[in-house]
Amino acid sequence: MPEQNVPPTIFHMLEKNLGKQIRVILDPSYGFEGTLAAITREPAGIWLSEAEAVILRATIAQPIPQVAGREERSEIFVHLNSVQRIEVLHPPSRR
Repeated sequence: MPEQNVPPTIFHMLEKNLGKQIRVILDPSYGFEGTLAAITREPAGIWLSEAEAVILRATIAQPIPQVAGREERSEIFVHLNSVQRIEVLHPPSRR
């Protein structure tokens, strides 16, 4: 019988990005940025170290939300039930 590939879960995807900078969006205008430090299954959530709370703004001229403000935090736990989107932040490329 051929092996069946199990589709990756959100936990598998998050584990690939441990140690990377991520942005966690909680609602269209608020979220957190930080280093993905740990992932928990019970309760389902993520730990961010070196975290910052970010305020996002979008306008008609600039519909993609941009960071408008930051507030420093240290470490924070974010429950996955409250997350709308997770973005992996890549360092700017050198040209």
